[in-house]
Amino acid sequence: MTGGEVFMILVVAVWLSELPKPQLGEPRDLSTLRMQPAQDDVLTLSQTLDGLLAKDTVQVELIPEKKGLFLKHVEYQVTSQRYKISVYRRYSDFDVFHEVLLQRFAYRVVPALPPKRMLKGVLTSLSEREFIEGRRRGLGRFINLVARHPFFSEDELVKTFLTFSGSDVQSRLRDTCKKMGDEFMINRIATQAKEYLPADIQAQFSTSREMIRNIHNSFQRLRDRAEKMVERSKDNASDLLMFGKELSTLGSDASPLPSLASSQSTWGTLRQSLKSLSVEFAVLSDKAAQQGRREEDDVVEKLNLFLDLLQSYRDLCERHEKGVLHEHQKALHKYSVMKRQMMSATVQPKEQASVEQLESRIVQQENAIQTMELRNYFSLFCLHQETQLIFTYLPITSHILGSFVNSQVQGHREMGEVWSELQPKLGCLFSGNNGLKHSV
Repeated sequence: MTGGEVFMILVVAVWLSELPKPQLGEPRDLSTLRMQPAQDDVLTLSQTLDGLLAKDTVQVELIPEKKGLFLKHVEYQVTSQRYKISVYRRYSDFDVFHEVLLQRFAYRVVPALPPKRMLKGVLTSLSEREFIEGRRRGLGRFINLVARHPFFSEDELVKTFLTFSGSDVQSRLRDTCKKMGDEFMINRIATQAKEYLPADIQAQFSTSREMIRNIHNSFQRLRDRAEKMVERSKDNASDLLMFGKELSTLGSDASPLPSLASSQSTWGTLRQSLKSLSVEFAVLSDKAAQQGRREEDDVVEKLNLFLDLLQSYRDLCERHEKGVLHEHQKALHKYSVMKRQMMSATVQPKEQASVEQLESRIVQQENAIQTMELRNYFSLFCLHQETQLIFTYLPITSHILGSFVNSQVQGHREMGEVWSELQPKLGCLFSGNNGLKHSV
């Protein structure tokens, strides 16, 4: 080995000795090492329908007024199963809550409220009492969809509405919203939303929107048919009751038979027996009315709940297109006008102050456009999640069908039991006439 080679070896040895030595630890420590989990997929909702429904169930009940239901203000008792508390709210409280919810979550599905008043000339066939009951149901659907939303359910606004028992809940809601700001301002990934979106997000959005539109139309037709079944059940209840009353009227007629009547006529005996049958028909009427209520509560209401969600999704799509995208396009147009003005100012001599003002306005507009672009991507990000929410709710179809089948089975069974009890009574009443054996 030459002297030069020895020198080089010594230099390398000294260099290596100066490097920091890694702390490898003991071999037994290797068992504690684990692969680090990948970054969470923030775009995907990990929710199930059962999980959403279990978040909360909120009851909205009308508080009976001492002077009747037709006062200017109607109050509701709102009871949250989650918070185990009841609070009292007026429609105006719901209205303010809806308003601040839209301000805070402009890029999410916020269900609409039912109308505050009857529309003149449109709902003439609807009584005031029926309208108030329909509005109560609509408010119940609204608050349950909100309380079960994966993002709303943990928000301070929702908790305030469901739990605050002070005298001015509206001011509390507005103050809370003002302090917290809108979702874009506080969401940790709002400014990076573009990075999480798939490249074909616009195509996915268009396809999903069309599919959900078709689903919405189909569910509207299902709801319309279900409502007709409810009306038929109510009409059946009314007809059965009137049928029994007419039998009772016949049976209550104590007029003596005319001499022309045959001595063999049994009408006098039959007439006396008819009155007792009105009791059975009253029971049948009650069973038919119960069937109508089951169909309305278990089938129509669930259809309306899902329809409210589907409509709020369509409203969200319109807000995205007519709101965020439209404002972005307006800002770009305004920016292009400013740039042309700036180019004109550089060609034609103008006062330095006016040029500087124009430059400042251009910078401000550039910042505004950048913010709008970020909001646009965040809006698409939220739309993608809200689309997933719609599909998460789709299995509610099986819940609706199950309720429909169960209501029909129970209704027919109960009606069948009453008819079966009525049959032998007719046999006893009309045994001499073979009324059950021969048809006219």
